Amino acid sequence: MSKQLFIPVLLVITIILSCNEAKKPEPGINQLAEEYVRLALDIGQYDQSFVDAYYGPDSLKPQGKPDTVFPKQQFLDRINQLSNSLKTIAGNENNPDAARAEWLMEELTAFARRIKIYSGEYASFDQESVELFGVNAPAYKEDFFKQKLVELDKLLPGKGSVFERFQTIANRFIIPKNKIDTVFKTSIMECRRRTLEHFKLPAEEKFTLELVNNKPWSGYNWYKGNYTSLIQINTDINIFIDRAIDVGSHESYPGHHVYNMLLEQNLYRKKGQIETSMYALFSPQSLIAEGSGNYGIDLAFPGDDRIVFARTALLPLAGLDTSGITIYFKALAIRGQLNYIRNEVARELLNGTMNVDKALEWLMKYGLLNEETAKKSIDFIKVNRSYVINYNYGLEVVRQYIETKAGKGASEDKRWEAFHHLLEQQITTEQLLISGK
Repeated sequence: MSKQLFIPVLLVITIILSCNEAKKPEPGINQLAEEYVRLALDIGQYDQSFVDAYYGPDSLKPQGKPDTVFPKQQFLDRINQLSNSLKTIAGNENNPDAARAEWLMEELTAFARRIKIYSGEYASFDQESVELFGVNAPAYKEDFFKQKLVELDKLLPGKGSVFERFQTIANRFIIPKNKIDTVFKTSIMECRRRTLEHFKLPAEEKFTLELVNNKPWSGYNWYKGNYTSLIQINTDINIFIDRAIDVGSHESYPGHHVYNMLLEQNLYRKKGQIETSMYALFSPQSLIAEGSGNYGIDLAFPGDDRIVFARTALLPLAGLDTSGITIYFKALAIRGQLNYIRNEVARELLNGTMNVDKALEWLMKYGLLNEETAKKSIDFIKVNRSYVINYNYGLEVVRQYIETKAGKGASEDKRWEAFHHLLEQQITTEQLLISGK
């Protein structure tokens, strides 16, 4: 081959290679979803609270030990690159994966904020909650809580302050330590029975109940995949009879256990959406998880069913007197609205406008928490920060969604149907809020 011929041939080869490089296809949604999972699992090597559950393939797990220094900027760069790739898909309304890409992008916004928090870079309570969970919870002034105390004052018997009278009646219903396991198992199985009347669950689904201590929370569901959960109940503090129903339902049926099972069954196994095999705790997904966990309590025990179940089954099992249980549950309904005090205390603590002593005072005065429970609540806020909004405001958001989908005044079956639909799909916070209007 002559020199003159060799040079043009090289030039043609170079042009062809350049064209092929220029036409390299953009990564598809499945590839991006895998990178999303890898990223989360990598972050989770440092931030132990980052990944709440993972049951996907081992091939996506980190290989080797993490660096000794948290690579904050490297993680933020990976988030930006991944978000930019997803933006191309999300911006195309004709792309069938657009909604899936939007969901991933919202989760990645939360990733970035959590990374900054882990690095000690904080924002205001409201900015943090928007970036982590996609919502800005409404603020309640002190007068709101004072008015609720007036309502309780009229309801509660006896003399003394509202706090004292509430504690007096509540203390009648403390579950003896040696009865906690039996009472909770009985309650959870009743929750399961009621859920199975409306949901068809995988035949192999199961849970294990474990009593623990030294935790900042009252109960926790550790989802293990393969339709299996470990449910832990914290026994550090006194547990009241209503908590056996509420925590039991919230963590199991139709709460977290069912929610995670439906995601695994319908999104991961049936549709192959690998991203749903990983649940990032500090993300918009928790707004749905906690909100639906609390909504599910009233769904499973409508009307006076909680009172009846406590009186006829749980209290006798715990060896407790049933007198006063109706007034106690009516007081609990009002105290449920006082639960927003946790948001206000968290907002003030994180914004630096309230000290711990004042926070303790407010939780006891307006939340009607005894001292040990109030201290646990502060411990929870210190660890989980604005996460508290998911329990009360999350409940409100989920309720609005269900009432809109099923229709106000809808039958119990219609509400269960709308609830099932919410639990088995990927939905962004924006979609959730719009659907609830």
